[in-house]
Amino acid sequence: MEKPDRGKDICTKRLSVRSAGTSPNANRTVSLRDIQWASHIFVMEKKHKQRLFAKFARVLEYKNILILDIPDEYRFMDNELISILSDSVEHHF
Repeated sequence: MEKPDRGKDICTKRLSVRSAGTSPNANRTVSLRDIQWASHIFVMEKKHKQRLFAKFARVLEYKNILILDIPDEYRFMDNELISILSDSVEHHF
C-alpha cells in the first residue's frame, strides 16, 4: 500500500494484518521480512504491485498479490478507506 498503516485497524477473526508503504517516502516501507511473513498480499493499485516486484521479484515468485482496485486518494486512516479495505479483503476469504 502506498501509505503506511492503512490496514492497521482492519481486523477479522481470520486475519493478522500488517501494512506498509511501497513509496520510498512512506513512514514504514515494505520489507523482505513483511513479504516472507505474508500468506496473502493485497495492494490498492497496480502500481503498488509493480513497485513490490521491482524490489522483491525473487521472493514474490510464489506469492499471490491481489490488486483491490482502490484508488490511492484517501488520507491516512480515513474511515471510508478502512471500511472499503475491510470489505474488499473479506471478499477474498
